[in-house]
Amino acid sequence: MQHKSFSGMSCPIARSLERVGEWWSMLIMRDALHGFTRFDQFQKSLGIAPNMLARRLDSLVEAGLLERRLYSERPPRDEYVPTERGRDFRPVLIALLAWGNKHFAPEGNSVVLVDKGTGKFAEPIFVDRITGRAITDAEHRFTAGPAAPASTRARYDRPPPATDRPKTRGKRSAESRGGS
Repeated sequence: MQHKSFSGMSCPIARSLERVGEWWSMLIMRDALHGFTRFDQFQKSLGIAPNMLARRLDSLVEAGLLERRLYSERPPRDEYVPTERGRDFRPVLIALLAWGNKHFAPEGNSVVLVDKGTGKFAEPIFVDRITGRAITDAEHRFTAGPAAPASTRARYDRPPPATDRPKTRGKRSAESRGGS
């Protein structure tokens, strides 16, 4: 299935998804940030078809998240090492790990984050680097940045949709669908 390209959008989330939004890409980055560098290591870890792995590695190199380095001339073999941009993706994976453990691990956490020095569990949160405070819905919101086009400014300048609508279960009534 052909996906829509987000490369022309000004939204940083859409632009990021253009580079890593395909699920194999995120799992490859997970493994690369865990120290895997070689094609056969990725393939064994992920159980991914070689042609798909080659395409995903090429796209991550093209996006600047991985660097391809020759480690053997005979036969020619490459390794894939995270770049600075790739290492900057680690907090995204940590956030997905925490979210997945919270919402999709009824059997319990199969992977956790721990402090390297103490071995104690770490509970990741997002913190504002300037104030040191946790980023929360109550105290923070998205807004248009200095480079935002008019369409983005319009989206963030209007008040968010009301959240006090009554919750309904099952089929919606004609009245709730705008009918009489």
